[in-house]
Amino acid sequence: MPSEMDRSLKANLEASLAPGAPLELTTIPRFGTDLPLFKHAPPTLPAYFAHYCARHGDATFLVDGDFRLSFAESLASARALAGGLVEGHGVRKGDRIGIAARNSANWAIAYIAVLLAGGCVTLLNGFSTGEELAEAIALAQCSLVLADPQRAARLDGRAQGTPVLVFTHDALPLEGLRELTAKGGGAETPLPELGPDDHATILFTSGSTGKSRGVLSDHRAVVQATLNFGAQTLMVYGHMLKRGEAPAYPAASLVAVPLFHVTGEVPLFLQSFALGRRLVMLPKWDALEAMRLIEAEKITYFVGVPLMSIELATHPDRGRFDLSSCTNFAAGGAARPPDHVQRIRANMPSGYPIIGYGLTETNAVGCGNFNENYLAKPGSTGPASLPLADLAIFGADGAKLPPGETGEVAIRSVCNFLGYWNDPEATREAMREDGYFLTGDLGFLDEDGYLFIVDRKKDIIIRGGENISCIEVEQAIYAHPSIAECSVFGLPDDRFGEIPAAVWLPREGHDLDEADLREFLAETLAPFKIPARMWRSPEPLPRLGTAKVDKRALREKYLALSEVQ
Repeated sequence: MPSEMDRSLKANLEASLAPGAPLELTTIPRFGTDLPLFKHAPPTLPAYFAHYCARHGDATFLVDGDFRLSFAESLASARALAGGLVEGHGVRKGDRIGIAARNSANWAIAYIAVLLAGGCVTLLNGFSTGEELAEAIALAQCSLVLADPQRAARLDGRAQGTPVLVFTHDALPLEGLRELTAKGGGAETPLPELGPDDHATILFTSGSTGKSRGVLSDHRAVVQATLNFGAQTLMVYGHMLKRGEAPAYPAASLVAVPLFHVTGEVPLFLQSFALGRRLVMLPKWDALEAMRLIEAEKITYFVGVPLMSIELATHPDRGRFDLSSCTNFAAGGAARPPDHVQRIRANMPSGYPIIGYGLTETNAVGCGNFNENYLAKPGSTGPASLPLADLAIFGADGAKLPPGETGEVAIRSVCNFLGYWNDPEATREAMREDGYFLTGDLGFLDEDGYLFIVDRKKDIIIRGGENISCIEVEQAIYAHPSIAECSVFGLPDDRFGEIPAAVWLPREGHDLDEADLREFLAETLAPFKIPARMWRSPEPLPRLGTAKVDKRALREKYLALSEVQ
């Protein structure tokens, strides 16, 4: 039965999609059907930047330490730098241009400049080793890389002939990125004409299940995905406005997630152009600094991995800061334990927890669960993100499954990627002929169309014929008040084939031993689901560049440890 909020959201969305409205829909033929897309959307990312930077003009866009750049200043800087890329460095339409750097205003300007120059912006993992960066550069066949000093040092001697232009974070764009114009070119340099079918971005999969792949998207997909997030934002804003819960300050977001990750790139960075939203850089995650900036900059929207928002909600110094400007604490990139949903709402009552579900291959478009609906269904990632996303669950035989039955989650929309760069076999495996991208996640839809993720398809532990959901066990562990982080994975076993194992990190100042944790888990888990091997980690769990726990690395480490023991 749809909730009151569901009905409110539907009415708001329908109003924004009405004929003549900014988000009016049309269709495009794809995969033997007609897929919806926004009729009045800019055809390319450069057109998108031009349209919204002109609209918001002198409003502040990027805040990075003492630097403040307006939308107009940001675009003007990027336009001059794009001219340098074209004239001075010979960038041509479709060239893959890598960016390897931490978050900063100059990262954002470099991103815009590459696209204005006609390049396909290739977002390299800023946490990668030099060898990993070099592998990604080679995979994407980058003709040029823009890197900050730290990543450039990692690449020293490894770029295999690919030129690396070094830029800094501690100077305004035309100075910090001066290497882009050092060989000539500028604001008057003619730039190439682009169309919606031209290549726009390559992002890399996290590598949690094996070798990383380059995810290629065209301009149409990225622009349409960005505006689909805009439609969702307007839908929720209208609901909050009716309830008197809309933000009291101009839209502003803290940039606490990596911009090279699709969550940072599309719903956070790119959507901010359309919303006129100010972006405040947080170069490195630090809960105290995050709370200081939320208060000082009157942040209205926060997004991070689940660990970040619960850390804010439970931080011992939270009472020192006024976080009341923030009306939403969003999570993406990993499942949020249901217990955290209520704790965030209770400890930060001025804001609602929300969650999104999408993948690099869908340009982050998938599902969203908001406000009261999320409180009511904290285990769900929400319904399909309308109006563009089409969600389906498929069984092992390839047939679409009805509500309540578990199968592989699939997403179809005009926002989906073109394919994996230079990997047609992997592309065929991931894409059905009818256009649905197979996510590799197992889940089911309830009677209201809300998606519940059960587990990764390749991450289920099969113990003596019994399937064990890693997510289920992790959520049970996270329910213990002394747990800060945990990860559950399978280890080989002569008797059962696989057994569940867990690594956990206690919260600072909390003491928890294995016996206590086992006793706690016995209250909610069947005996066969309780990890047979458990380790208390002496340090925070390792994470991928997307900020997800690096489960593969943990498994390899503790598999070796278990063999020694």
